Amino acid sequence: MGDPKTSRRDLTKAQNRETILAAARGVFAQMGFASATVRDIIRATPLASGTFYNYFKSKEEVYQALRDGTALAIRPRLREVRLAANSAEEFFSAGFRVFFAFVVSQHGETPASVQESRFRMDSPEVLAGFAELREDLDGAVARGLLPSLNTQMLAASIAGMAFELAEQVKSGADVDETANLATALLLGGIGRLAGTA
Repeated sequence: MGDPKTSRRDLTKAQNRETILAAARGVFAQMGFASATVRDIIRATPLASGTFYNYFKSKEEVYQALRDGTALAIRPRLREVRLAANSAEEFFSAGFRVFFAFVVSQHGETPASVQESRFRMDSPEVLAGFAELREDLDGAVARGLLPSLNTQMLAASIAGMAFELAEQVKSGADVDETANLATALLLGGIGRLAGTA
C-alpha cells in the first residue's frame, strides 16, 4: 500500500491542476484567449499566484493542456471502432464519423476563441494518437482488411484529411456526408495504389 502523504499530495496536485484548467476555460470563454492573461486565470481560482507556475509557465501552456485533454478524450473511442472494423470501408468510415461527431460535440462546449485555432500536431497526446492510428493500420493490413501499404504515409494522409475536414464540419458540413467523402477518397486511392481500381 502506498504512502498516504504521497497519495494526498498527488491528489492535491491533480486538483490544483484541474482548478487552473477549469478557471482557464471560463476566462478564455469570457475574455477570449488573446485578451486573457495569466493573472486573469489566477484570479479565477482560489489558489495563490505562485501555485499557477508550479503547473504551467504561460497561458499558452494552459491552452495546450486543454487541447491535449481533448485529444485524450477521443483516442479510446477511435481505437475501439477501428479495431472492431470488418472491412477497410468500415475502418475508415467509422473512424471519421466518430472523429467528426466528437468535433461537433466539442464545438458547442468550447469557447469560440479556442475553437478558432487548431491542434498543435506535435504535442505528446496528438503524436500518441498518430502512433495508435499507425498501429491500427498495421493491424488492418495484418488482418487482410487493407493491402500492404506504407502505413506511416497512410496515417499522415488520414490525419491531414480528418483535421482539414473537421474545419468544414465545424462550419456546418454534415458529419455523415463528410465521413462518406473522406472514406471514398481513401478507398479510391488505396484501390489505385493496390492496382485494383
